[in-house]
Amino acid sequence: MAQHADDNREGCTAMDSTTLMDQARDAFDQALGLAQGWLLSPAAWSQFALLIGAYLLARLANRIIEPRIIKFLTPDAASRSILSKARRFVLIFLPLLLPLLAYGFTAVGELVTRSLFGSGAVIAFGKRVFLFLAARALAKHIVTDPFLRMLARYILVPVAALYAVGFLDQVIVALDQAVVNLGNISFSALSIVRGLVAGSLLFWLGQWSTSQSSAYIEQQPMRPAIRQLATKATEFTIFAVAFLILMNVMGISLSSLALIGGAVGVGLGFGLQKIASNFISGVILMVEGQATVGDYVELDGGEAGTIIKMTARATILETYDGRWIVVPNEDFITTRVVNYSDSGSANRLEVAFSVSYDTDINKVPAIIEAAVSTHPGVLQEPEGPDCELRGFGDSGIDFCVEFWVNGIDDGKNKYSSDVLFLVWNALKDNNIEIPYPHRVIEIKGQMPT
Repeated sequence: MAQHADDNREGCTAMDSTTLMDQARDAFDQALGLAQGWLLSPAAWSQFALLIGAYLLARLANRIIEPRIIKFLTPDAASRSILSKARRFVLIFLPLLLPLLAYGFTAVGELVTRSLFGSGAVIAFGKRVFLFLAARALAKHIVTDPFLRMLARYILVPVAALYAVGFLDQVIVALDQAVVNLGNISFSALSIVRGLVAGSLLFWLGQWSTSQSSAYIEQQPMRPAIRQLATKATEFTIFAVAFLILMNVMGISLSSLALIGGAVGVGLGFGLQKIASNFISGVILMVEGQATVGDYVELDGGEAGTIIKMTARATILETYDGRWIVVPNEDFITTRVVNYSDSGSANRLEVAFSVSYDTDINKVPAIIEAAVSTHPGVLQEPEGPDCELRGFGDSGIDFCVEFWVNGIDDGKNKYSSDVLFLVWNALKDNNIEIPYPHRVIEIKGQMPT
């Protein structure tokens, strides 16, 4: 039985090969007959003459028109206006001028030959060849983006070549007849090819649109959280529209995706709860703006650092030792968060010190407050430096100076260290002693000898 199946498979393969060879032979015979007919037909020779004339006329027109176009469209080198950018963009397409002129003159010649001889196959072929040359010039000289150049080289140019030799319709019909079934969804090989090309272009265009819109949004005067939310919403909208257009191009009905959408919904309900929760929490964070990029925050779990990025799923903190901490957005909603910076708001710090009991403590506050006020990072609003008496210690009198700064006392900011230097120097300049522990040792009995 297996041997019989193998024999049938080999027979089918041989039959398919024979059919393809027969089709290729028929196509070659038709092309050969067409070429012989053109060579022996006076009308074909007249069309050849018109084709050559159209090309020569196109070269002459291109030589006259191109310098004038360059002179008219070339802006000043220093100009950066929108109009100047548009003119420079149009100049990129100058290599298309010659083949398009030849195509236009050939189209006029085709009208003439069809009206005189009732036939224009030769000149129509030449017109398609000029269109192929335009596509080749576009892929070779105009498109600079690597991805678009690859599409132009391996998709546009072969399609234009098939159109030039007249095989494009046959290829389209063959691809359209090859149908693939996937459950309740059926589509042809043509729709797959069309979807791949359209999808590549759409998602490239979506990525480009996202980068352009993000650059525009970054220039707008709005809170960083709202700016990020607008960027993410724009990105989601662009790619959602691209997906819908792609489904329409491929000929796939959106109603046929209902089953897949239901399965995705069940997956979200059971396996992706955390992802959905983090996504919604991220939206809430961006809208409320209680924590945004640039803030220094500390969570109940001990994570602390500066927010450098807020994504749809998580918030990234950077510590001062260069490490990144990825914190799920849900933690910012369900736990206590301490925001030390709140996008540049002032924070109050304090530094403790002691003086000797021999000191006139009534002079200490004025001396310390004046010294701390000289620090460039210390603010006078909402309140200037304030030196307070805190208590009488074992070895000296305890003071504390409070001061306001922008930011936090870590990383590049060393407010406490700087203020301690100022306190030390101020006390030394005024001959105020900084105490150190004193201990009295009492020895009972005779001293050992």
